[in-house]
Amino acid sequence: MSGVHIAPPEQQPKDFAFTAENLEKAKAFIAKYPAGRQRSATMPLLDLAQRQHDGWVPLAAIRHIADMLSVPEIRVLEVASFYTMYNLAPVGKHFVQVCTTTPCWLRGSEQIVAACEKHLGIHCGETTKDGQFTLIEVECLGACVNAPMMQVADDYYEDLDAASTVKILEALQRGEKPQPGPQNGRITSAPLGGPTTLQSFNPPAQGSAPAGGGE
Repeated sequence: MSGVHIAPPEQQPKDFAFTAENLEKAKAFIAKYPAGRQRSATMPLLDLAQRQHDGWVPLAAIRHIADMLSVPEIRVLEVASFYTMYNLAPVGKHFVQVCTTTPCWLRGSEQIVAACEKHLGIHCGETTKDGQFTLIEVECLGACVNAPMMQVADDYYEDLDAASTVKILEALQRGEKPQPGPQNGRITSAPLGGPTTLQSFNPPAQGSAPAGGGE
């Protein structure tokens, strides 16, 4: 658990329980797995707890999930402390995760990190004084073809440069929701200049045999 920050005791709530609505969701997650495999629901339950508890998972929630799944607490904590998607201490309203794995690094992720740090006045692993932004570096977020990119809450912002990164942060500071996805005009993951194949379709003449067809 090297590098994992767990909230100190004074920030930890004594108890945690899912709301009635989230309890039903938790039960539905658990029901997806056969008897004896309920621990497979650990990740969705952690996500559910984090969404309920202001964007982070307290130790009380880990105990609660462990009890629900009938597993030792350490098994749940192992998962929560391994994945950067789970926070074990309070984070800002806007949780900014910048991917710095090889594809993003080759495409300039260092510039994205630098732009975030300069604009927000913090370093990776820190939260702004107003509690609005937390910034971290993460491993691959799976949008390599549109590198470099960052994630804020559930939204991906791709094909970034320093200017577009600052523009997104400024919009969030104004209380706006920036348009997620590519920031350079790309359509999803298509080539930047537009499609290069299947640009036209010429159906065979009526009654003609398809290519490779027999009698």
